[in-house]
Amino acid sequence: MSWANIYQLGIKELRGLLRDPVMLVLIVFSFTVSVYTSATSIPETLNRATIAIVDEDRSPLSGRIATSFYPPYFIKPSMIDAAEMDRRMDNGLDTFALNIPPNFQRDLLGAKSPVIQLNVDATRMSQAFTGGGYVQSIVSGDIREFLQRYRGATELPVELSLRSRFNPELNKGWFGSITSIINSITMLSIILAGAALIREREHGTIEHLLVMPVTPLEIMISKVWSMGLVVLLSSTFSLVVIAQGLLHVPLQGSMLLFFCGTALLLFATTSLGIFLATVAGSMPQFGLLLMLVLLPLQVLSGASTPRESMPDIVQNIMFLAPNTHFVILSQAVLFRGAGLDVIWPQLLMLFLIGAALFAFSLGRFRAFLK
Repeated sequence: MSWANIYQLGIKELRGLLRDPVMLVLIVFSFTVSVYTSATSIPETLNRATIAIVDEDRSPLSGRIATSFYPPYFIKPSMIDAAEMDRRMDNGLDTFALNIPPNFQRDLLGAKSPVIQLNVDATRMSQAFTGGGYVQSIVSGDIREFLQRYRGATELPVELSLRSRFNPELNKGWFGSITSIINSITMLSIILAGAALIREREHGTIEHLLVMPVTPLEIMISKVWSMGLVVLLSSTFSLVVIAQGLLHVPLQGSMLLFFCGTALLLFATTSLGIFLATVAGSMPQFGLLLMLVLLPLQVLSGASTPRESMPDIVQNIMFLAPNTHFVILSQAVLFRGAGLDVIWPQLLMLFLIGAALFAFSLGRFRAFLK
C-alpha cells in the first residue's frame, strides 16, 4: 500500500467534489440552515394555539374560564355556538374546542359533578399532546378557586426542589441544534462516500483507476479519508459558528474528545456509504437504498427519543449501529462534560463497528471492481 497513492487519490476526490455544486449546496445547507431551523422552528411547548369556546351556561364561572386563555400559550378564544364547533374543527380553524354545558355553575354548586367537553384536533401533534394538559390545568384551577372563594396557592406537605441539570434554561434549541449536527454527520458521510464511487462509475473513470498501479484498498481508503475530512471540517464549523456562536449553546466537554469520536464514526459511515454504492446500480438506486438505511439509523439511534423507551429487540439491533454509540458519546461529552473514563466503551464500539464495516465493504468493493 502506497500512502502517496492514497493521498493523491484523496485529492482527486476533493477536486471532484468541488466540481459538484449540488453536493456543495447540500453540505452547506445541512450544517447551517438545517441546524438553525431544527433549533428554532419546532416549539416543544404550547405556543399561540387556537381555541374556541362554546359557552352554553353564560354564568360568572363560565365567563371566568373563557378569560383564562391568553398569549403566549393561546390566542384569544373564539366564542362560538354549538352548531359551529364541528364545522370549525373539520376546517382546521381550531386546535381546541371547549364546550361548557348549560347550568354548569348551578350543577357544580349543587354537587352534581357536571362534565365539560374538550375536543382536540389530534392531527396537530406538537400542540395537541401538551395542550390538553394545559387546558385541563387552567379549567381545574379556575373551578377550584371558584369553589374556595379565593385565589391562593395550594399548601403541600412536601416541598419539591426542582433542579434542571445540564440545561437549566430548559432551552430546546440546545438539544435540537446538537441533534441536527449529529444527524447531518451521519447523513453526509454516507452520501458523499457513496456518491464519490457512483460518480466514478457514471463518468467512466473507474476503468482508468483499474489500469493504474493502485489497489482497491488504496482507492477505498482515499475515499474514506477525503469525504470524512469534508464532513469533519463542516461539522466543526457548524458546532463552533452555528451552535456556539449563533445559537449560544454552551458546550461543556472536550472538543478534541468529541472530534475523536466523530472521526471514528466517519470511519464507519463512509465505509457503509461505499458498500451501498457497490450495491446500487445508479444514483437514483443509491438514493432509495439510503432512505431504507438512513431513516432507521437516525430515528432509532436515541438522538430524538431515549433508547430506553424503545422495545428491547430494537435496542439490541441498534446496538450494532455506529451512530447509536456516537449519540451517547456526543450527549455525554457536549452536554455533561464527560471525559475519556466515561465514554471509552463508545469509542471502542465505534472502532470495532468501523473496522467490521470497512473490512466487509472492502471485500464487496474488490468484487465490484472485477
